Amino acid sequence: MQRDTFAAAILRTCESHGLRIACAESLTGGLLADAFVRIPGASHVFLGSAVTYDIRAKASILGVDRALLAREGAVHPEVARQMAIATARLYAQPEDGDTVIGLATTGVAGPGPDGDKPAGLVYIGVSLPRAAAALAPDPRGTWIGAETPIGTVRLDATDDHGRRTIAVELRLDGTRQQVRERTVLRVLQNVSQFTSTF
Repeated sequence: MQRDTFAAAILRTCESHGLRIACAESLTGGLLADAFVRIPGASHVFLGSAVTYDIRAKASILGVDRALLAREGAVHPEVARQMAIATARLYAQPEDGDTVIGLATTGVAGPGPDGDKPAGLVYIGVSLPRAAAALAPDPRGTWIGAETPIGTVRLDATDDHGRRTIAVELRLDGTRQQVRERTVLRVLQNVSQFTSTF
């Protein structure tokens, strides 16, 4: 299965570089965590997943900006970015230092739209700690708005601590379950794109 292949490769690469993974999930509701924990030995890398399905939980548990959520709703690239950063911080262990890759999913699984947001509109966040960000490919300014097979990059920024966080927009079709499963696959493909260069 393609999902297992990606997840296993990501776990191996992260383990060899002393990196960890944590997730913040909305529409995937634990499916992203399952993609990792179904792989034997995942506990060496995978720390956990915060399923913040309710919009209020995104603010109260992860600390996503309440004004942003009130203004834009949960389906927005900046929400995905903040979720990814927050889950890395939430699961970080003091003895490990800044080693956590934060992953996030938020979107509309369907079957219908959510207000003006169509079914299948999804944002994923990938937050790389400084050590991983230094190894990741640098698109040299051509990244924002880039149409790739795995989505359209909407945000790509590095903070003062060297943590690089990317938010990618997906337009997926299919049933509610298919959108959720395809979101997980796209997250794994995006992470694989970065970790394959390590």
